[in-house]
Amino acid sequence: MKQFMAVVGEVIDTLPAVIKQHLENVVIDVEDVPSDEFLLEAGFTEEEIEAGEMPYGYFIPLGVDTSDLDMLESPNRIIIFKYPLEEDFPNPRDLRIEIRKTVVHEIAHHFGWSDRDLERFDDNPNPFGD
Repeated sequence: MKQFMAVVGEVIDTLPAVIKQHLENVVIDVEDVPSDEFLLEAGFTEEEIEAGEMPYGYFIPLGVDTSDLDMLESPNRIIIFKYPLEEDFPNPRDLRIEIRKTVVHEIAHHFGWSDRDLERFDDNPNPFGD
């Protein structure tokens, strides 16, 4: 877990200052695996859960009605799930890239981007070019 968390920390540390300045009200956590209850609340069906489908990360606005508030001003939580990433990306280089992609993807939600907005980024096997 320590090494995985270190990669998440490195991603955050290497973000441009213009982005990091807007993350003061964002909690970024690492958890092993989402619970079935969490997955149901997140909109997964029982069939999807039974089939083992899990997100790599999840963005949670924390109890604020965002319709009247700028997303950057509202408190938010991001969870990065270790097990599904390690399971799907056993190669250390690929895992590192996917951790980076997941963290950036979830932070983009804090800036108001939707999953649809991020499709091209998500579909690129290595959007960082390394």
